[in-house]
Amino acid sequence: MLYYILQTIAFQLFFLLIYDVFLKKETFFNWNRAYLLITALGSLLLPFVKIEFFKGVVPEQFIIRLPEVIIGDVTSTTKNISLTEMPLNESSFVWHWEYLVYVGMILAALLFAYKMIKISLLIYKNPKRWKDNVLLVNLINSTSAFSFFHYICIGQLIKEEDKSAILKHEIVHVQQKHSLDLLFFEILRILFWFNPLVYMYQNKISTLHEFIADANAIKHNDKNQYYENLLSQVFDVKQFSFINPFFKQSLIKKRIVMLNKSKSRQVKLVKYALLIPIVFGILIYTSSAQVDSAKLDTSVLKEIPSEGSLLIEKISAVKKQIQKQGNVTDEEQENLNLLYKVVSGENFDADLVKKVQKLIDKKDKSELSQKVADVMDQIQKQGNISDDEEQKLKLLLLYTTEDGFNNPFFEDVIDLAEIPFGVIDEVPTFEECKQLATNKEKKDCTSTAIASHINKNFNTKLAKELNLKGKQRISVVFVIANDGTIKSAKARAPHPALEAEAIRVVESLPKMTPGKYNGKNVNVPYSLPIIFQVQ
Repeated sequence: MLYYILQTIAFQLFFLLIYDVFLKKETFFNWNRAYLLITALGSLLLPFVKIEFFKGVVPEQFIIRLPEVIIGDVTSTTKNISLTEMPLNESSFVWHWEYLVYVGMILAALLFAYKMIKISLLIYKNPKRWKDNVLLVNLINSTSAFSFFHYICIGQLIKEEDKSAILKHEIVHVQQKHSLDLLFFEILRILFWFNPLVYMYQNKISTLHEFIADANAIKHNDKNQYYENLLSQVFDVKQFSFINPFFKQSLIKKRIVMLNKSKSRQVKLVKYALLIPIVFGILIYTSSAQVDSAKLDTSVLKEIPSEGSLLIEKISAVKKQIQKQGNVTDEEQENLNLLYKVVSGENFDADLVKKVQKLIDKKDKSELSQKVADVMDQIQKQGNISDDEEQKLKLLLLYTTEDGFNNPFFEDVIDLAEIPFGVIDEVPTFEECKQLATNKEKKDCTSTAIASHINKNFNTKLAKELNLKGKQRISVVFVIANDGTIKSAKARAPHPALEAEAIRVVESLPKMTPGKYNGKNVNVPYSLPIIFQVQ
């Protein structure tokens, strides 16, 4: 929850800065109104948007997900503990900062209800009459003027000659449903009462409402007379954040300045195009950034983007597409075999060149076939490939070529390959698990041994040192190498010290019997969720 709140505030701050710097002084009032509403809503929704194209994730079937290990409050048994098996003491109560948020929401909702009752009583107690689609309320012994949805309240003490201009002004608020805007921000003020940016948003949209209504009202009134109406009144308007008051002292000067301002040139509308790269950048961030630690799904692992040539990028695209699909069609397999022949030089002749060109030129290819064709096209354009590019190609084709692990062409990259658990012949095992008969028994035994090792060696004193409370979820990914050692350990956690400790403990795992595929020792990727339970 905290991570979501921080993201929302950061996005709102960024959008408001753009508004204040580039848009606030323009006379495109309706465009600015749309900008504020869209960005306020967008800042709430964007943290949830995850575009697959930006994620670059390793699919679930390409890793082993070990059972969660819970440390900090575990029994002496080495049996894996499921999160649902943890005993809960129903009578205990631990204060959490989220409760303060909820208490604030309740108080804000009660305050809103109080203001709604007060404005309802004000409307109810004063005489009313219909005028077209609006209900005019005559406020007895008052000089106030404001609108709320289809109600227009005008003070009895306002001069009759001024009421016409005021009415035209307030009708604009009613027709354009400005009260809905204010009510939207009123709801946000309840949900995010602690966020000052929500109040800033509401203040800015309220100001825009007045500019919009003024711009429409002076079309049918003398501008000088309209200024006098603004300046000559007694400023005793009811201060409700969800109504549109005509006389608001803090806005009078701004309204007069804006009424005298020349209309902005249409070419300046291009400023609103700034939203496109801004939202695009936010989507990249939200799709690839670390998710809330309390909801971290270890099957979604951020892949480190490859640095290299355009060809390497296209090779990576083929790999990701295969991982995304999980399998390939016969036609796609033929195209991958064609790529193998191009890279290996096997049967390289004029006929092979024709087949390659036919694939490149073919319309309506599948997504995978298109990416394979892109690789071939790039190889043709370059004319040669570097050692790094050749290595990446071999690692890709190792999995897609029949009996690739026994093919001498791939001999130099086998040690670099990571074999998915779904196709491995023998899983990596601890010494005490070697004598077990089946892969499942060995996997369960290894999982138990890893859980025991983590429980015994994790530095639980970090809880006190870092002042941690509640559940801290840590996700660790690592590789059991073809020599049985641990390599490439990475971690995600709410605190860098937890990440470092998780990596240290995982790297201290004893040497194992490596996994095997086609009789060869291979690298196997693993994922390990750790729940650090702080009492």
